[in-house]
Amino acid sequence: MKKLLTLVFALSLIFSLACVAENGGIPEGKTVDGVSSASTVYYFDGISGDELMDAINSYSGFYAVASVNADGTPNIGYFVYAMVKIENEYYLQLGLSPNQTTLNIDNGSSLMAMYGMSPEKYPYASSGARMYLEKVEDEETLSALSAFSPAGYQPLYYRVTAVVPMG
Repeated sequence: MKKLLTLVFALSLIFSLACVAENGGIPEGKTVDGVSSASTVYYFDGISGDELMDAINSYSGFYAVASVNADGTPNIGYFVYAMVKIENEYYLQLGLSPNQTTLNIDNGSSLMAMYGMSPEKYPYASSGARMYLEKVEDEETLSALSAFSPAGYQPLYYRVTAVVPMG
């Protein structure tokens, strides 16, 4: 009887591990939204609008862009980027050399950017923003944004769809 129980337990453990390996541990039919559910309480000050644009364009602080690899794992890279405002919309100008992030973009990954202001009160960034991004594909908008690009430079442009405090 003990051998039978041990065998049943071992088979159920193997089956459970196989299910986790097959779908990354996410129950079938469910999705994980790590972007909006990652932080619901903010411990740092947030900035937005023109204040955020001016801070980003000062080229001081901490910059990061997050994407998702093809296997579902996170990818985060350090990039210095610029922000442009046209009418009441803000756009990030990303100049990326071919790397894992650009591969993720080509594969349709969403992007999120984080900017942390240079320290003022503390020895670490205590104010900043996380920006939800949407790739600009409209030719008219891209044409208007290209006026902000240095000659011969072809950055990627992303519209900032939402801004939340950095963490």
